[in-house]
Amino acid sequence: MAVPFFDLDRMERAVDKVRERLFRVALVLTKAGIDYAVAGGNAVAAWVASVDEAAVRNTPDVNIMIRREDLPQVRAALEADGFVYRHVAGIDMFVDGPEGSARDAVHLVFAGDLTPDQQEFPNLDSVENGPLRVITLESLVRMKLMANRRKDQVHLQDMISVGLIDQTWTSKYPPELALRLQAVLDDPEG
Repeated sequence: MAVPFFDLDRMERAVDKVRERLFRVALVLTKAGIDYAVAGGNAVAAWVASVDEAAVRNTPDVNIMIRREDLPQVRAALEADGFVYRHVAGIDMFVDGPEGSARDAVHLVFAGDLTPDQQEFPNLDSVENGPLRVITLESLVRMKLMANRRKDQVHLQDMISVGLIDQTWTSKYPPELALRLQAVLDDPEG
């Protein structure tokens, strides 16, 4: 079996593209005066980096939380910057240019909306984190508990490992979410 060649430049570009897309969207929304909050893996990375930058994981996703009523203004601002709006499989997203793909998209999360299991997403509460507005830690943890996918559990493990969340956090959430958090706390290595 031949040893594969790993192109470190391609790996670095992949990470840089996500970061550039995140900052580009944040700048466009800020200039347009539209409230937003970074959510998902980039929000986890921002929070984890606030404690230990060596514990940060890369993510391929850019997730932005907005108010649903702001979608027309968000759409106008991002389309003026070259993004293309798409609604695919129930997900609102902006791909980066006409040739962009869902993998290179900015995915929208709507503050206060109900999930399929009728749980309400957090409101658009954010904190300033340098040039970004990032969802509050309590809201981020709630979203991760609601989604409850393997990657969300790993994100929770990352936040636990740097001391951002601990046993006291179970009291902040409804029983079902508290049980999910307790399961991750009980088995932090997964």
